[in-house]
Amino acid sequence: MKRMKLYEADDKMIDLIGDNYSMLQGLNAFGIHLGFGDKTVSKICDEQGVDCHTFLTVVNFLINGYAPKNTDASISVKTLLDYLRASHRFFLDFQLPSIRKKLEESLSKSDSLTLLILRLYDEYAHDIRVHMKYEEKTLFPYVEALLHGVQKTDYNVDIFSKHHSDTTGKFHELKNIIIKYFPHNGLANNQLTATLYDIYNNEEWLCNHSNVEEVLFVPAIRLLEQKLKSDDVSARISNMINKADSMEPLSEREKEIIVCLVQGMSNKEIATQLFISVNTVITHRRNIFRKLQIHSLAGLTIYAIANNLIDKKCFYNNE
Repeated sequence: MKRMKLYEADDKMIDLIGDNYSMLQGLNAFGIHLGFGDKTVSKICDEQGVDCHTFLTVVNFLINGYAPKNTDASISVKTLLDYLRASHRFFLDFQLPSIRKKLEESLSKSDSLTLLILRLYDEYAHDIRVHMKYEEKTLFPYVEALLHGVQKTDYNVDIFSKHHSDTTGKFHELKNIIIKYFPHNGLANNQLTATLYDIYNNEEWLCNHSNVEEVLFVPAIRLLEQKLKSDDVSARISNMINKADSMEPLSEREKEIIVCLVQGMSNKEIATQLFISVNTVITHRRNIFRKLQIHSLAGLTIYAIANNLIDKKCFYNNE
């Protein structure tokens, strides 16, 4: 039985599963164990270390097709990552071999059509394995790095999304061939029908899995990327401010020389104005550049105005 409703944290987990038995595998992927009695969804999630909001978001998406209209900042990227990784293990290590075994048991080993069906299934299984292995070797480590505050420059979630393809085509082709062309074989036909039922269920599961990645996971990763970029800009600004605060202070004489330089005076004119030697002026200029890390007249002018060494109105009047 499938009940169309939005499940909430206060609902009992047993009611959620009773209404939607297809979520049993989802529980396992989230790491939620059975034997939860009459406890609520939030209680079970808290006890078993699962982010409740993310769990309910996935549940309501899979059951009702409900997804947040805008990017949901409350979704836990780590929880989704763990869920998808566990789903891969379930499908690659259990489901694919299990269906292969059931097909072998329900088909005649000596029949040429059987060999073709098994070959088609193996091709399909290979495509799925390649698809999921790519995510495990490329996307998942990238997301883990983001969660640790590290963002690569040669990869992002838009690259993944652009090449994220549907992998259910051969499953569809396989079951259609069996239904249309496989001859009746008495008792074995019952076993084949049961296997077909499993194939239908797993085709739906695979489609749901892909949709969770595209509709929930990709936007959550994109939001994390944006946050890291924003944090990086903030950090760089903070570093610049800290660097400026820790800058070696200018002497009064150096400030006087900055004023003279901004006014367009030469080294000799500055020396005459301040009653010092030209070599001393050059030494002061070198120290100014070292302390301020400014090497242009325009930069010195901006510094002088910002630090009230000269009056901005007087500077423009001189211009």
